[in-house]
Amino acid sequence: MEIKSEINRFYIEENETLVGEVGITKINDSTISIDHTFVSEDHRGQGLAKKLLNAALEYAEQNNLKIVPVCSYAKAEFKNDPKIQHLLTENYQELLGGKK
Repeated sequence: MEIKSEINRFYIEENETLVGEVGITKINDSTISIDHTFVSEDHRGQGLAKKLLNAALEYAEQNNLKIVPVCSYAKAEFKNDPKIQHLLTENYQELLGGKK
């Protein structure tokens, strides 16, 4: 399944029906938030949420952006994966016990 992108989201469609989506919002020139993650019930358990989140992380990395995770899925992924925590804003890293 191909991940597509628009200004405020990364998404997957199948037969013109939305299968999954990660929504992002530009906070300022150096920061985005990950607002929501959605995967349709028929497609859950296939790792699509992770793939969509990874697309947003790659976008942030390529554009030198920091991230504020708003949705519960993104928060959990950042908390559980130290390899991606460098993308968090400094304030959020402090909440996870990182930089001080």
